[in-house]
Amino acid sequence: MPAVVTDRNYRQVLTTAMAYRTREIQDLVFNSNPVSALLRERGKYKTYTGPEIRVTLQIDKLGGQWFTGYDYLDIQPKEILNDAVFTPKNLFVGFSLTGTELLANEGRTRIYNLMDEYMQTAESSMQDLWEVALHGNGTADAGRQMIGFGGALPIAATTGTYGGIDRATNPIWRTTTYSVPGGDFADLGTVWDSTTARPIIERIAALRSKGRRHPGLAVADLASYQAVSASMVAHQRITKQGGAASLGFDTLEIVTPAGRVEMVCATGVGNVMPANTIYFLDLDGLDLYYHPSRNMVPLFPGDGAQPINQDAVAQGLVWNGELVMSNPRYSARLITA
Repeated sequence: MPAVVTDRNYRQVLTTAMAYRTREIQDLVFNSNPVSALLRERGKYKTYTGPEIRVTLQIDKLGGQWFTGYDYLDIQPKEILNDAVFTPKNLFVGFSLTGTELLANEGRTRIYNLMDEYMQTAESSMQDLWEVALHGNGTADAGRQMIGFGGALPIAATTGTYGGIDRATNPIWRTTTYSVPGGDFADLGTVWDSTTARPIIERIAALRSKGRRHPGLAVADLASYQAVSASMVAHQRITKQGGAASLGFDTLEIVTPAGRVEMVCATGVGNVMPANTIYFLDLDGLDLYYHPSRNMVPLFPGDGAQPINQDAVAQGLVWNGELVMSNPRYSARLITA
C-alpha cells in the first residue's frame, strides 16, 4: 500500500478510524461505572427523537368503594397519566490538527501513532466527563450538563423541579433522603460504623420497597463502604455472581428483608463521588435516553471541518441524551456523617 501523504487523505483515514472505534468508545465510557454498565446490561438504554424526552407517568390511581343495593357508585373522571419532560443534553470531546502537524506526521507509522493517541485521550475525557455528570445536578455549564444523581436524588427532597415537575407541590415525585447523624435511625444509632451500617441498610431497603421492587444497587463513597465491609466477617465478603460483579466491579452483597442489595465503592483517582454518601438505586426506575444519530459518533461528517481562514482540521465525538429517573419511589440517598 502506498504511503498516505496528503492532508485530505490523512483526514479521511483519521475520521474512518474514529468511526471504527465508536463502538469501542461507547463500551469504555458506559462500562466505566456500575450504574451505566448495569443499565446497559438490563436493556435500559432507550432511543428518542424530537426536541425533548417525554416519559409517561402514572400520577394517581383509580379509587374504589364497597357497596350494596342502590348505593351510588363513584364514577367521577380522574386524571391518572401525565408526562415528565426532559431536555436532552449534548456532550462533545473534540480535537484539531494543524497543517504543520499533518505534514510532520506523514507516513503510515506516524499516522497510526498520532491517531491512537488522540483516540485514547478522547476516550479518557469522555469517561471523566461522564463520571462528573453522573454525580452532578445538571447545573454545570449553565445548565447544559446531564442531570445526575445530584438532581435525581437531591439532599432536599422537597425542593427543585425535575422533569418539569415541581417536587414541592407533588409528593409522589419526591425521592427520600436519610441522615444517620440527623437522627433518622436514632433507635439504631446516630454514628455510621461497623455496628450500625448493616441494620440501617436493611431498614432503608425495607422502607423503600414494595412487592418485588427495592433499591438493588448501592453506590457508596470509600468511608461509607469501609464501615459496611468492616461489619462483615471474612467469609461474608463475597461478590455476587452476575450483576455488577459480572461487569468487572467488586461488590458486597447484603441480604435485606426486601431483597439483596449490591454495594459498590465509588473511588479512585479523580473520583467525584460526594463524601459520606450512599445512593440506593432502583435500576428498574432508571433509564438512559440517547439520540441514535448522536451516540458517541463523529460530530462533523466526512473528513471533518476545515476553517476557511486557518490551515487546520477539526473533529470530535458527540453524545446527546439524558439520564432519567422515571420512578423515584424506590430510590434514596443516605448521608452517613
